[in-house]
Amino acid sequence: MTLRQNLISLFRQANRTAFGWVKERFPTVPWADLTRKLVETDQRQVPRSHAEKYELKTIWYWYPLYCLGGISFVAFILLTITGIVLGFYYVPDGRVAYTSTGKLTNPAYDSMLFIMNSVPFGFVVRGLHHWSAHIMIAAVFLHMCRVYFTGAYKKPRELNWIIGVLLLFLTLGFGYTGYLLPGNNLSDGAATIGINMARAVPYLGDLQAQLVFGGTDISTTNYVLRMYWWHVFILPFISVGLMLLHMALVWIQGVAEPH
Repeated sequence: MTLRQNLISLFRQANRTAFGWVKERFPTVPWADLTRKLVETDQRQVPRSHAEKYELKTIWYWYPLYCLGGISFVAFILLTITGIVLGFYYVPDGRVAYTSTGKLTNPAYDSMLFIMNSVPFGFVVRGLHHWSAHIMIAAVFLHMCRVYFTGAYKKPRELNWIIGVLLLFLTLGFGYTGYLLPGNNLSDGAATIGINMARAVPYLGDLQAQLVFGGTDISTTNYVLRMYWWHVFILPFISVGLMLLHMALVWIQGVAEPH
């Protein structure tokens, strides 16, 4: 065989392997029948827990732990709504200035105080945003633990496991960037730690700090504005896309049975 024929044969073999891998995990399904089953049959009923169905004696098969993904999604929706409301009043400017009394402050911190003290129900909205973030991080982490300890990450769900890991890191990114937005002393401390960690990466440290925080020194960096862009414009679009793909794969493949 000639070199060209060998290359064509290798390409065809790789093509069959790749498409076979995908088809084995995402087989063609009758979407109309699947939709009818979703609407008319067992999905409308509250199923028994896996612990009851399979008489299992482990906490990871307890049915409420199969609701953690939904809990994190509901928390994300609540975070989106409250975040939009807060965005009407928040000022993403962390540059330090002096007040008339000579006290150091910044517009971001002043806007947070205005939300808490002057905006109707501002304290409630910010509290909902704060605690929803905590609930989402905890729910996503426990959801990953449940998937791991029940073996739901195995074939044919490897791709969805990888997407879940990415969503976990994005959730932590949401938490970190939101923690820096008040522009207070805690935010300064967390930003200092983040900048130092970014700069500790060999060769790419300063470039990474410039990209993420907008500088390499907190005293000359308006990190609040950079975190605002990450928190409001960049992370949400990436997360929503991965969430839709994640839930679509769960709908296609179904909830994993215990291994």
